[in-house]
Amino acid sequence: SNPFEVKVNRQKFDVLGRKTKNDVGLPGVSRSKAIKKRNQTLLKEYKEREKTNVFKDKRFGEYNTKITPEEKMIRRFALERQQNYGKKNIYNLNEDEELTHYGQSLAEIEKLNDIVDSDSDTEERGTLSAELTAAHFGGGGGLLRKKVSSEQQDEEEEKPKSRKDLIEEMIAKSKQEKQERQTRRENALELTEKLDKDWKEIQTLIARKTPKSERKDKEVEKPKPDEYDMIVRELGFEMKAKPSERLKTEEELAKEEQARLQKLEADRLRRMHGIDEEANKKRPSHMSADDLADGFILDKDDRRLLSYKDGKINIENEEEKEEEEGEEDEEGEGEEEDNENEEESQEESASEDEENGAADSHSDLESDLESGEEAAGNKEEKKHKANENKPQNVEKLDPKREAAKSELPYTFAVPESYEIFKSLLAGRTIEQQLIILERIQKCNHPSLAVGNKAKLEKLFGFLLEYIGELATLDLPELRTIDKLVLPLYNLCQMFPEAASDSIKFILGDAAHDLEEVIEVKGRATFPGLDTLIYLKIVSLLFPTSDFWHPVVTPAFMYMSQLLTKCRIATLQDVIKGLFVCCLFLEYVSLSRRFVPELINFLLGVLHISLPRNQAQGYTVVHPFTPVGKNLELLLVCDKKDLKSWEKQNVPLSIVTRLKETSRTDINHTRLSCLALCFDLIKKCAALYESLPSFHEIMHPVRILLTQHVPVNEYPEKLQEWYHSALKELENKVKHYTPLICEKKKPVPLKQYTPKIVKVLEFGKKQAGSKKEQERKQLIQRHKRELKGAIREIRKDNQYLARMQLSETMERDAARKRKVKELLGSLATQEGEWKAMKRKKWKN
Repeated sequence: SNPFEVKVNRQKFDVLGRKTKNDVGLPGVSRSKAIKKRNQTLLKEYKEREKTNVFKDKRFGEYNTKITPEEKMIRRFALERQQNYGKKNIYNLNEDEELTHYGQSLAEIEKLNDIVDSDSDTEERGTLSAELTAAHFGGGGGLLRKKVSSEQQDEEEEKPKSRKDLIEEMIAKSKQEKQERQTRRENALELTEKLDKDWKEIQTLIARKTPKSERKDKEVEKPKPDEYDMIVRELGFEMKAKPSERLKTEEELAKEEQARLQKLEADRLRRMHGIDEEANKKRPSHMSADDLADGFILDKDDRRLLSYKDGKINIENEEEKEEEEGEEDEEGEGEEEDNENEEESQEESASEDEENGAADSHSDLESDLESGEEAAGNKEEKKHKANENKPQNVEKLDPKREAAKSELPYTFAVPESYEIFKSLLAGRTIEQQLIILERIQKCNHPSLAVGNKAKLEKLFGFLLEYIGELATLDLPELRTIDKLVLPLYNLCQMFPEAASDSIKFILGDAAHDLEEVIEVKGRATFPGLDTLIYLKIVSLLFPTSDFWHPVVTPAFMYMSQLLTKCRIATLQDVIKGLFVCCLFLEYVSLSRRFVPELINFLLGVLHISLPRNQAQGYTVVHPFTPVGKNLELLLVCDKKDLKSWEKQNVPLSIVTRLKETSRTDINHTRLSCLALCFDLIKKCAALYESLPSFHEIMHPVRILLTQHVPVNEYPEKLQEWYHSALKELENKVKHYTPLICEKKKPVPLKQYTPKIVKVLEFGKKQAGSKKEQERKQLIQRHKRELKGAIREIRKDNQYLARMQLSETMERDAARKRKVKELLGSLATQEGEWKAMKRKKWKN
């Protein structure tokens, strides 16, 4: 053997007594063995991959005795249809189904075998005799080659018939056939008539009408149609779905709305200026009855309007009309037209007189003078009538003008400054303000022009500032603010980033002002009504349940600062603080986030409703103090006021007019604030009941309610609020999970007996038990077998790829050889043909 084909496998360590199998390897020999084996197995399978030499019965259920023959047939038919489905030509529709029309196959009808015979309408129409076809279409030769019987053949050979005899015989035969068909038809008609008579005679014997009394008894109820039949009939009469128009995009809708508003604005301006709509319409041009309308010109209508004025023809020139329409002054237009018409009428009358050619020249002069006087009189009459009609028209147009002036414009530009925006809305009702804002948005939609987006973003800021100004009035217009939130919300949905920036700027200014006041004075007061309304608007425009939000989170922090750092000195401060508490509950209604400032503030509100020196068992935090001059803000001692109080909501606008109210109203407001506090405590209990520390959080509130609040002095309705809040606090079950030590497996005591481990092989990790060792050996063997199988699959794929490549190369070589042979034969043929050609030329 070749020493270069031998591979020596060296061992790291020579171990005495160990037998090794693979010290020397022969890679060439093993490779040739593998190729030989693949040639015998894999190559044979590859060549016979689409061949078979065994007949298999693949009929469904042939040897299954449990299936009935009918089921076998049904299943076989279904399998056959499944196999054929999708394999046929896509243009061959319904191959297996034969389409029919009145019982006849459409394929047979299309062959047009039924040729109509014009001579007869019998059932044998469409057939022509052989003699007729031979006579008319055979050129006459067929008549001489007529077939005859074998008996008369000899006689015919001796005496051939002439053409005339043959034609006469053919005519006689056709007449006879026609006569026979006629007799058959008459016989059939007679038989049918006889049958009808017999049937009528029999029918009188069979048919006997039963009287109505018997008929009612014997009447059988008609079977009611099934639900399926009813549904099928309903579907038959149902309206078929019609294709609807596609949904328009936002840009298309904005363009349509802008066009609509512009059209309405143009109509309003026209009505405001008193321009009559009918005056702008073109008058119909005169058409003669004899006009065939075949000489039209698309560019311009040159026909003139024929009219009569004072018994004379008046033809207006359209060129002059166009010049007159271009002028701005409408009254001037009317006068010019009158003058032109009069001049034209005079010229026409003069021309008519000249054409008439009267003999007496004096009569002509007289007629001219008369016509001139008539024309002058007509002028004065027309001017007088026009002056009379003018004030009437003005009076008619005045109410329309006033209505158009009072009407709102339909198109608005976005105001560039807050002063312009404020003047636009000043003196308008709330409905008109909403319409103006809506039209500003529609006429300046971002999709209509490039700069509209920036303009509408400014509009959001102007609207916010306007709402703040309405809130700071002596009598705040809260209803107007409530209505203006809707356009504010729409703008926020269109431009969320600009809206969040505007509100963050307002909240940042408010927080900065609060910090400055605290730094200077050491204490702060609650902000104005505008800031509180801005906080309410935040909850309407943005999601308040997010863990962190760029607008809601700063608002949350600002409200918590208000409840902890703003001093409670007046009843207005209490109302503002309760409003902030309501906002807190609205903010955390979904997220159920715990707000300690809310609970502390409600505890302080209850504290200031008690008499002095009763703060025992609970502690109040800033801004409330256990002692001081601002206590007893909600304490009501007047029994009359207690009796006359009725539950009512505390309006936010009361903050501005509380100084002007009477003492009774102030006491009623205090009791309403206390009722609101009880309601908020109840809502907090329902909101935070799932907290593990709920009872500890609400413990001071419960002590204050049970031990210090003078319930018996309050009105009955206030007592109901008190009891519902206390019941909500006491009904909550304590959710405490006891502390349990973590369960651990006991650690066994250390023993001094040695642990003997069997070492099977040096340097390898061994498991403790025999099962573990067997498992590891099995895993190792599985890995080895897997690697070997992957290696063999790779080699098989490479072998198949080589075989496929060799096949393609053989095919290509055979094709090249054949092409070469063809080209060679063609070349020799071409050479021989050219040589022959040259030979001919030489000759």
